[in-house]
Amino acid sequence: MPVRRTLLAGPVLEVAPKLLGMVLRRTTPEGVIAVRLTEVEAYDGPNDPGSHAYRGQTPRNAVMFGPAGHLYVYFTYGMHFCMNVSAGPAGQPSAILLRAGEVIEGVELARERRGLLTPPASAGARVKVLPDRDLARGPARLCVALGIGRAENGADLLDRGSAVQLLPGDGFDGEPATGPRVGLREAAEWDWRFWVPGDPTVSPYRPHFPKKRR
Repeated sequence: MPVRRTLLAGPVLEVAPKLLGMVLRRTTPEGVIAVRLTEVEAYDGPNDPGSHAYRGQTPRNAVMFGPAGHLYVYFTYGMHFCMNVSAGPAGQPSAILLRAGEVIEGVELARERRGLLTPPASAGARVKVLPDRDLARGPARLCVALGIGRAENGADLLDRGSAVQLLPGDGFDGEPATGPRVGLREAAEWDWRFWVPGDPTVSPYRPHFPKKRR
């Protein structure tokens, strides 16, 4: 059963760490994939210069202005999709970027989507193989593994009939680690990234370096 909407309707810095240990489950004709969330990042709308909603509502960020519990998907760097969970009350835009997770169901399908193969039994065959910890390690890889794209933007994660659902899972009862956000030009130093300490699926930290003009 999906989580309750009231759980996501509070202040984003309170909601974000609660997502750790929850499960994002995606159903497609190819099969089901479920990921236990291990790393997230909070964005607080007009109070946050790093947020897509800092300067107001646009067609791109409209989901952030709606009710909590909806999927906000955007395209970045001309090549990747990333996804967020809307949080807070309607009209007060905030969202939580889903950065990484552990695939706990549908591992073979996740490998296929990531272009990875299971090592064959025959000796000498060469295939591309990565550890399972890397299947959804990073926001773009997470979207690829789950098959999330532009069509899923606005999906209600708390609807029992939705093809993408946010489920309670086993949760995370420990103290989350915190640190600076990744890849931002502004407010990157804010400790609004939360992750499960010691989990191998957490993505490596990479600060933003502006490109120099030649």
